[in-house]
Amino acid sequence: MGRLSNRNCVVTGAARGMGRAIADDLMREGGNVVYADIDATIVDVAAKAANRVGTNGAGRAVGIKVDVTDRAQVRAAVELAAKEFGALNVMFNNAGVNKPMNFLDVTEDNWNLIMRVNAFGVLIGMQEAAKQMIAQGTGGKIVNTASIAGRQGYDNIAPYCASKFAVISLTQSGARGLAKNNITVNGFAPGVVATPLWEQLDKDLMELGASERPGQAIAEFSAGILRGRAATEADIVGTTTFLAAPDSDYMTGQIIMIDGGMVLV
Repeated sequence: MGRLSNRNCVVTGAARGMGRAIADDLMREGGNVVYADIDATIVDVAAKAANRVGTNGAGRAVGIKVDVTDRAQVRAAVELAAKEFGALNVMFNNAGVNKPMNFLDVTEDNWNLIMRVNAFGVLIGMQEAAKQMIAQGTGGKIVNTASIAGRQGYDNIAPYCASKFAVISLTQSGARGLAKNNITVNGFAPGVVATPLWEQLDKDLMELGASERPGQAIAEFSAGILRGRAATEADIVGTTTFLAAPDSDYMTGQIIMIDGGMVLV
C-alpha cells in the first residue's frame, strides 16, 4: 500500500507545473486528490491523472475550477473532497502568482493582486480546510507553499517576497491556533524550480530590463545553489509527499527549505 492510502487531499494550483507534480505524486502514493485551479482545463488535467501516474495502487482524482481568493469556491473544493472521498485529510495551499516590477514602480494593483492570491488565498484555504477537519473530528494536515522569497527580499519581486513572508507567518499562526484540533500546519520553501512559472518569470524580468537574454535570469538565480543546478519537479515532491504522509505527523509550524542550498537558515 502507498504512503497516502486512505488519505484524501486537495491541491490548489494543480493545473500545471509544481502543483500538478505534487498532486500526481500524492495520487501515485495512494492518495485521493482534488485537483483545483483557476484554469478551466483543470477538470481535464484531473481526468488524465491516472494516465500520468498509472493505476497500480494509485488513488482517485477529480478536478474543480477554483479561484483561491473566493471563499465559496475554496469551500466547494473542500466539500468535493468530503463528498467524493468521504473526508478531507490534507490541504495543499499551493496556488500563487508573481508579476515582477522594479521596486520603485510597484503599484497598488500589483501589490493587491499578489498579496490577495498568495497570502489571503492561503488564509482562506487554511480556514476552510480546518473547518472541515474540525467538523469531521479527525484532525488533518495543512501544507502551504512558501519560497526562498519568504526568507529574504529581492528588489524586483517585492510584493511576491512580502506575500511569501506572510505564508510563513500564517503557517506558524495556524500551527498554534489549530494544534488543539489535532491539525498540523507546515510548509515548504522551494527556490528555482524549472516550471512554467519560472519560464514566465524569466520573460518578465527581460521585459523589465533585469536580464538581456532568455534563460539569463534563471541562470543567475541558480548560480548560488550549492547543489549546482535548478530544481526539477521531482526534487520537490519527495518533500511534499512526506509532509502529507504519516511520516511527518509530529511536525507542525515548520517550513522545510527545499532549494538546493540557496538560502541557509
